[in-house]
Parts: sequence; C-alpha cells; structure tokens
Amino acid sequence: MANNDFSYREIITKAVCGKGRKFSQATHTVTPAHKPSSILGCWIINHNYKAVENGNAVDVEGSYDINVWYSYNNNTKTEVVTETIKYKDSCNLSKRDENSLGAHTQVNARAIQEPNTLEATISPNGNKILVQVEREFIAEVIGETKVWVHVNQDGVEEEFEDDSWEDEVDGEEFEDLDPNFLLGDLEE
Repeated sequence: MANNDFSYREIITKAVCGKGRKFSQATHTVTPAHKPSSILGCWIINHNYKAVENGNAVDVEGSYDINVWYSYNNNTKTEVVTETIKYKDSCNLSKRDENSLGAHTQVNARAIQEPNTLEATISPNGNKILVQVEREFIAEVIGETKVWVHVNQDGVEEEFEDDSWEDEVDGEEFEDLDPNFLLGDLEE
C-alpha cells in the first residue's frame, strides 16, 4: 500500500501533562506536659493531604498527628503526647507538556513515602522532644492534549501477521518441563 493512502488525524484526549516528585525531611518540636526522661516510641497517624496546581508546580498541603510515648519523673511514669503538624510541599513539575490545551482538568498527588519517624530525641534543654520526619510525593497534572494518529483512507483492512503471538513449545523446551511442578510433592 502506498504512503499516500494514509493521512493523519488529530485526537483530543486527556493525558498526563505534567509530572513531579518531592522528597522532604523536617524536624518538629513536640512539647510534652512533663520533662521527659526517655522516649519509648513515636509514630505518625491521621495523614491527610490534597494537591493544588500552582503555576509550574503542584502544592501538596496536608497534616498529620505525631504521637510520642515518653517516660518522665525518672522513668517512673509514662504518657503519650499528640501534636498535629501542618505542612506544604511544592512539587516542581520536571516533566511538562507545553502543548497541552487550555486549563488543566485534574491535579493528583500520591504519597510514595507516607510521613514516618526517622528519629525522636529529647532536646538539649531537656523539656521538649525533637522528631525527624520524612515524606515523599509524586504529583501529576492531567489536561487535554492533541495526539496524531495514522488513518487508512481507503478503509481496506490490512492483515496483521505476527508469528510471535503463537504459543508453541519446541522439543527441547518440552523436555525441560517438570511434570510435578503443579502437582507438588505427592508423597507427603
């Protein structure tokens, strides 16, 4: 078939028009009711966030609760202190389609590393707790863009022949098959 039998069509579709990633580490100060003697545990719960497009970036705004279990009064009593932390991470869009059409229709962010505690220590002055936290996000901007496709103008269906679709086993491969593979060990 000659090349002049084909033409191109523009298709407008939704696609990822921008993508970025952001890794963050932060140190938060938690103020307990009593002077801590030791840290017994630290965990992060109730993580919530939303994504907002901001020019050539996606801002991830969210919050989480830091819970610190600590001992006080010379390790004779324990208590859990909870503090809510708010944050804003800006994911710069390193991959961006400059040919997208008009306004973007959707902004997504996904935590690939939920906020987690790296270390919790008693501050040098001894009355606060320092918590090191890390988190990581991938952000995507979805919008409309144009895709060009080949069109067969004369409408004649072409035969598609591809031998790689056949599932044949040659003699050598057949000999290497383990007949007990699916049966397991029947002597147990």
